[in-house]
Amino acid sequence: MDTERLSPDLAQLNAWCRNTLGEHLGIELTEVGERTLTGRMPVDHRTHQPMGLLHGGASVALAETLGSIGAQLQVDIRKKACVGLEINANHLKGVHSGYVVGKATALHVGRSTQVWEIRITHEETGVLVCVSRITMAVIDLPAAAQPQA
Repeated sequence: MDTERLSPDLAQLNAWCRNTLGEHLGIELTEVGERTLTGRMPVDHRTHQPMGLLHGGASVALAETLGSIGAQLQVDIRKKACVGLEINANHLKGVHSGYVVGKATALHVGRSTQVWEIRITHEETGVLVCVSRITMAVIDLPAAAQPQA
């Protein structure tokens, strides 16, 4: 096989996220599609800002986690890595508790860049909380990091 991609198996992808910011924030990947990735995050003491609302930075962390992993699923992991170039977020509605769900959808998957849109909604009400877009650079892995045949 010429290319090796990450497995779309959720258990493996969630295990890949252990000991990361995503695990600390309670992010759980819940669904993987051809060019989509969905995950959820609790709105609790780990993700609150001082007024008891979901911290905008936590929303951005969820968006970057989903966009980054989604992008990595599109490339040959033996040769390429996807790294964030730019991310933006529009925070539309405050949330105090429960869970938020993010769905990342590829808008562009190219050889050198990818663009993903992430829509974050409140799980209980379906209200749109945040819209984010991330641009990923697709880079060559250094020869030392590539698996040896």
